[in-house]
Amino acid sequence: MSFSCKNYDYNDDKCLMLKQDCIPGRPGCVLEGRVILSEALTERIKELEQKKTSGKTGKK
Repeated sequence: MSFSCKNYDYNDDKCLMLKQDCIPGRPGCVLEGRVILSEALTERIKELEQKKTSGKTGKK
């Protein structure tokens, strides 16, 4: 896949806008709703969201 985004930090492979890993089309991404995501990207987003929510519930 090839794309260019003003929010992509090539040095850290991160999204400068979301301050997270760059996953094109993820919620909050400038591409959200403009592209169709592959099954692999959809699964990766789900895994990251589950990890994020499980991390919050585990803390007290």
